[in-house]
Amino acid sequence: MALAHPERRRQLANTPNTELKGGLKSRHLTMMSIAGVIGAALFVGSGKQIALAGPAVILAYIGGGILVILAMRMLGEMAVAQPDTGSFSTYADRAIGRWAGFTIGWLYWYFWALLMGWEAYVAGQILHGWFPMVPAWGYALLVTVSLLIVNFLNVRNYGEFEFWFALIKVVAIVLFLVMGSLALAHLWPWGAANGWDHLTSQGFMPNGPKAVVVALLGVMFAFIGAEIVTVAAAESADPGREIIKTTRSVVWRICLFYVGSIFIVVCLVPYNAPGLTQPTQGTYNVALDALGIPHAQLIVNFIVLTSVCSCFNSALYTASRMLYSLARRGDAHRVMQITGRKTGTPYVGVIISSLFAFAAVWMMATSKMDVYDVLMQATGTIALFVYLAIAFSQLRMRQRLQARGVRLEFRMWLFPWLTYAVIVCIIAALVTMVIEGTYRNEVVYTSILAGVIVAMGIVAQVFGIGARARGEAELAPAGAE
Repeated sequence: MALAHPERRRQLANTPNTELKGGLKSRHLTMMSIAGVIGAALFVGSGKQIALAGPAVILAYIGGGILVILAMRMLGEMAVAQPDTGSFSTYADRAIGRWAGFTIGWLYWYFWALLMGWEAYVAGQILHGWFPMVPAWGYALLVTVSLLIVNFLNVRNYGEFEFWFALIKVVAIVLFLVMGSLALAHLWPWGAANGWDHLTSQGFMPNGPKAVVVALLGVMFAFIGAEIVTVAAAESADPGREIIKTTRSVVWRICLFYVGSIFIVVCLVPYNAPGLTQPTQGTYNVALDALGIPHAQLIVNFIVLTSVCSCFNSALYTASRMLYSLARRGDAHRVMQITGRKTGTPYVGVIISSLFAFAAVWMMATSKMDVYDVLMQATGTIALFVYLAIAFSQLRMRQRLQARGVRLEFRMWLFPWLTYAVIVCIIAALVTMVIEGTYRNEVVYTSILAGVIVAMGIVAQVFGIGARARGEAELAPAGAE
């Protein structure tokens, strides 16, 4: 029998590890949840929505924020019951069907994997502007490789990097809110921006209600990222407690950071200020100029650089965990669930998820980024598809659990009416996008992509590719009474 022990040890050594080790702390998740919805879309991209709708853009941000708050509440209910690194993809699989989990999981992976390339491009352009001796693609490659290394390490390293990236963004917004509030109260000593003049001087809704609706459709894309914390919480010591805490805090995060900062901007800056729609300036740059802050462009570029690195870091983490979850469920090749023995990181998923970023670097070097822009259009309405999947999953899962008499620790408000309201609003938004036309291509391209993925999922299911045992027990929450 003694001879069997070395052989057994060799077999264990040759067996791939497929378990995540975890290691995210509460402060990591807290900061990730705060900064999850803060990206370059707030610092720069929001200027286009302000120019479109005028000061009434505040209504668009409030509307989009309400949708995200409700979606996060529904997701929180499911995530507290069953913490899983696949999050809403896993819940769609269990509540709606394998095809739904397969489709939304791969759509979500495509979104984050493709977004990494765009974030690397922006980071490369900013760094090249500061230090032109190296081409932009060289900086993009440096950022990609550096953050790839971070994600190869234990998840604690990702948490630490994201903590400090997020802290910079949060401090920047808080300082802006303080300075803007002083200016609104006529207490700011520098610059020409004081008071509330621009909120109504040119009309609160200068371009009419249609412009506000179009802005609302654009604003919905800005909030994606809030759901990342439900993915990350599965690698923490107490997933349920962390999800409840962060899901409840999403209300004040959106109100303070998005609605609050946009409100200050439209009060201090005329909605038709030329810089708002210029990619080299953007929302915060124009506002800081109005406040008389020196070197506003440099400050904003630093904040945006931090934001895109943070977004890249989160995107790589989220995409790799989604691949891991898909592989565990048999909806991706099993090699993608292999994790490092010491780190517990799904390094194969990390490598595969970074391929679009390296493709973007190559396109930058060969002046072919226009091709990447076309690929990005297919991500345009993935956020709405994700929210729709969350709503349908929560509706069906809650109904089944209620039929069993299961008591849930964390619940969606006014079920099922608010869930139905979210479903109706999202479908109405998608229809409006097609009819109105501004975002028609995004809806069409994303729908085509979703259709292709659905077809792939059906083929995989029919031929038993990656088949796995399933059962109604999967719908029972952990520790349910």
